[in-house]
Amino acid sequence: MKIIDLLSACMAVALFIPASCSESPLPSDAGDVPAEDAASKLIFTSEHAVSGKLLVYFTADAVKDVETSALTRSGVQTRSGLPDVDAVLESIGVSSIHRLFPYAGKNEERTRAAGLHRWYVLEFDEDTDLDHAALALAQCAQVSSVEFNQKMKRADSFRAVKAGTLSAAPAAETGTPMFNDPGLASQWHYVNTGDTGIYSGIQAGADANCEAAWRLCTGDPRVVVAVVDDCVQWDHPDLAANMWTNEAELNGTDGVDDDGNGFVDDIHGYNFVSDGPLAVSSQTDDGEPSHGTHVAGTVAAVNNNGEGVSGIAGGSGNGDGARIMSCQIFYARNGADEPGSGTAETSARAIKYAADNGACILQCSYGYEAGVITSDDTYASEASAEKQAIDYFIGTNNCDAVDGGIVLYAAGNEGKAMSAYPGAYRNVISVTAMSCDYTPAYYTNYGPGCNIAAPGGDMSQSHEAGVLSTVLDGDYGYMQGTSMACPHVSGIAALGLSYALKLGKTFSRDEFNSILLTSVNGINQYCTGSDSKYRGLMGTGYIDAFQVLMNLRGTTCINVPVGSQAQITVLDHIADSEAQMTVSDVSISKDDMERLGITGNPVMFGGKILFTCTKTGSGIMTVTLTGGTGNGQGMNGMTVHKDFAIIARPSHSDNGAWL
Repeated sequence: MKIIDLLSACMAVALFIPASCSESPLPSDAGDVPAEDAASKLIFTSEHAVSGKLLVYFTADAVKDVETSALTRSGVQTRSGLPDVDAVLESIGVSSIHRLFPYAGKNEERTRAAGLHRWYVLEFDEDTDLDHAALALAQCAQVSSVEFNQKMKRADSFRAVKAGTLSAAPAAETGTPMFNDPGLASQWHYVNTGDTGIYSGIQAGADANCEAAWRLCTGDPRVVVAVVDDCVQWDHPDLAANMWTNEAELNGTDGVDDDGNGFVDDIHGYNFVSDGPLAVSSQTDDGEPSHGTHVAGTVAAVNNNGEGVSGIAGGSGNGDGARIMSCQIFYARNGADEPGSGTAETSARAIKYAADNGACILQCSYGYEAGVITSDDTYASEASAEKQAIDYFIGTNNCDAVDGGIVLYAAGNEGKAMSAYPGAYRNVISVTAMSCDYTPAYYTNYGPGCNIAAPGGDMSQSHEAGVLSTVLDGDYGYMQGTSMACPHVSGIAALGLSYALKLGKTFSRDEFNSILLTSVNGINQYCTGSDSKYRGLMGTGYIDAFQVLMNLRGTTCINVPVGSQAQITVLDHIADSEAQMTVSDVSISKDDMERLGITGNPVMFGGKILFTCTKTGSGIMTVTLTGGTGNGQGMNGMTVHKDFAIIARPSHSDNGAWL
């Protein structure tokens, strides 16, 4: 048997037998690294860290001795086999030393190649001075770094308000809905008609432009979105059909790791707080246990099932929605968080699990408080366990449409002029929040580290102006926050990958992220008055699902105004005005003309295409061109056709959807 297999077996059967705490003082000279140099090995600080626990990253050579030591000891491992390190472990009363990322079966080889096997969790007396213990360990030459196990929080700022009975609005108010889900009429964040019954200040078009996208694609079960949050209610009637299922574990909660992936009974995901099957938290006063379930519904609640709400990538009602994997890092019982809930340790493990078990999108509506970490260079260089897990996910190819993992984080709700981490990390997308009137939500973080905006709601004016989605007990409710904005982008990313699969296209991760961040409508023009502080700081603009799909298809998107004449010079969007092409015809389908409120056929005048949209909406304009020149004697150019996507909004950027 391989040494790594033996090590895994030892850890799997280990009983956590607390070691007695030594009363001897912490050794100040256990290692041979000067204190000032040792301090540079410390990742984060103890201010927001869990007591009695540290994450230690051993050197590549030293970890071999740690693994060998595990094989020579019975029961729980309490020593490393490294004399200098063990002197510190004895002094702080270590009760357990074990791998942060457990033996990974078929994924163990690349786990080790990424160096993740070098991370260990040390558990010891909670009364031990955390700073002193960390510095003593960092003084050991065999230790590369010591990380304080930081506490995180969900990025929501308003408790859930139950929606009550959902009933569809009359067709006269909303037009013909795409799906028969009764709550869709109240999900302004997908399709905003400007219905003032929701909120008097609502503005038509302040949405993610989902309905136009749904005409092209509704999802694909080959796209798996890992929701790293509290437990997603896997049997919710509007989520169950779209839950990711580990078929090998369908024997139920039998206490057996049926698929040998290192996690027991991970049927729809895993609980990284209790280290066991998913467990729905008990309700608390602030309604937070519904957080993960609400997020999941926005990503992929089942569409067109005649029940509840719609999800962005929830399919058409024929079992064809994207799949939701629940990676539980928050867990509360009796109104209090369980030990280990929402920490860097559980987050890192959850992210790696998602990568190893098929997820291609990481949806994260949590993070450190904004300002705890203020430098992207520092976060990247410190190489925390979570950062390494994110990089591992990014480097994992679990979808044929993209060559790596797509990672999205909420920017945070402190109203600070910076994104919270990990969202601010340069390799992930940080999402800010806007309201149903295009304005930045009052709570949203903004500024450095923020990449893109999406609907997050504003319940200070009306609870219906929040985001409507699934909540616990098979129910539905409104919430607000960058937590609610982030799954809009995750859901659109899932829809985009689904459409790419449909088209048979493959993109690099950088290409796909670039499409997400440039498929936007402008938000700067709404940052006026007291909102001027947000101008230029909300990201590239607010996301547009239809534009994402059009850009994936290779169709040029053109933004036009509502209520005034659009004047489009087509050749400016092909090459330049000197291109050897002439426009001979233009057409927009009757349905798209109705959606855009165009009452007369487009006309060509002075080299421009002229028409007026009276409604916010999207559609396809097909232009017929003659390529090349003729000689008037029967020698003519070639007739070609080119589609353009038209997006009509009250005001627009003049730069092709870039902010």
